[in-house]
Amino acid sequence: MKSKLLLKLLFVALVALGTSSCKNEEETAPVIEEPENPNIAINGWIKAVMDEVYLWLAEMRTPVANTSTPEDYFESLLNRPTDRFSAIYPDYQELINSLGGVSLEAGYEFTLYRESSSNDNVIAEISYIKKNSPAANVGLRRGDIITRINGTQMTLDNFRVVLGTIDQPHSLNFIRFSDSEGAFVPQAEVSLVPVQLAENPNFLDTIYTLNDKKIGYVVYHFFAPGPGTGSTQYDNQMDEIFAKFKGEGINHLIVDFRYNGGGFVSSAVNLASLIAPGVTDKDVFSKTKYNSFLMQFDELKNVQTTFRNKAQNLGPILENNRVYILTSRRTASASELIINGLRPYMDVFLIGETTTGKNVGSIPFEDEDNPENNYGMLPIVSRSFNSLDQSDYINGFNANVEALESSERLRPLGDVNELLLRTAIERITGAASSARVQKLDRLDVGSTLERKVRYGNLIEDDPKIQKPIRDLIQSRISEN
Repeated sequence: MKSKLLLKLLFVALVALGTSSCKNEEETAPVIEEPENPNIAINGWIKAVMDEVYLWLAEMRTPVANTSTPEDYFESLLNRPTDRFSAIYPDYQELINSLGGVSLEAGYEFTLYRESSSNDNVIAEISYIKKNSPAANVGLRRGDIITRINGTQMTLDNFRVVLGTIDQPHSLNFIRFSDSEGAFVPQAEVSLVPVQLAENPNFLDTIYTLNDKKIGYVVYHFFAPGPGTGSTQYDNQMDEIFAKFKGEGINHLIVDFRYNGGGFVSSAVNLASLIAPGVTDKDVFSKTKYNSFLMQFDELKNVQTTFRNKAQNLGPILENNRVYILTSRRTASASELIINGLRPYMDVFLIGETTTGKNVGSIPFEDEDNPENNYGMLPIVSRSFNSLDQSDYINGFNANVEALESSERLRPLGDVNELLLRTAIERITGAASSARVQKLDRLDVGSTLERKVRYGNLIEDDPKIQKPIRDLIQSRISEN
């Protein structure tokens, strides 16, 4: 009996010991912590940058939760609607590539119009075709009218969604004007496969001799020194164009900015230095002002950008000290910087439409300390003035002579009967064109140009300005 009792007590003790051991293991089991939301670090970087550089620092708003998406967090800080242009992008490198004209695309730009006041259909008229692009290879032309994309008729309700598909393989149905038939004729459907395309902004240059006037004409689509970091290929090509103009002895200059939505300040300075009369690197092209915090620092108190000494400068040989600039409602930022910067030195005669109205600039920012953060920011950080401290063009520059591209069927760029060029030539020669045109009444509802990263951007790329600002930001981030 005793032995049985002892065995029973031993069994109970072992069970109790096992239970206690399991309980202790449960109590001491490691706690698995949830990983921190990566948005917290990204949004912390956004706030640190904005607290230093945002132009409207006093008006910056209280942010949403720091776990929000970076897009929502950034947007919540902005001084809307005054700030129309600050933006954030998911990939910094793609942002930089796009600013330099490198992007995934098929190589054509177009303007959207409502087909008729009696329906909501939207058609797309091709504005220009980029050289060596898929669009050029299938024979698309300026003035072709796209009626369907991937078989879908665009409408006022769906055109934004449809446009979102053209960076992927897609098909186009389109019509083309036939001079022999005097009407638009359907063409065979084409298929396009987008490629990584480096667009050259120097689209066209030519010289016309008309009524004893020698006219240089250059079409420039955006401001970029070259296709990659450190490249000045495009600026060098512009220098060569002006050297040719000078060598040929032109006495009138037409610069076509109708599709130019902006870009880098350095290229704007380069072009302005080829135009303004008698300027040297001692003459002020523009002045830049920042928020109250940045303006405390000596390096940023009195930022002035001077012209460059350019042997190709045309200023002294331009008749009546005048340059003709062709504009549209999408002429913005760096284009407007040139208009404003040249005005103290010469007569800047605008033909086209009132420009966008952007007198503020950006610097691109990336998070150099967090490899998990690929975002790039383009916040508004500065306001631009000319040498006379003028900056009042928030509503755009009005044209001296109005000419709406939407009012006529498009002719090739460089054709002397094309509306904007024709109007400029008439002003120069004093002779009316004999071109016979049909007037159109169309409602412009958008453009692919407005979808470009560079559209509406004035990018400060001078290292002497960027470095002190970036150093301040880095110091703030290190302190935190």
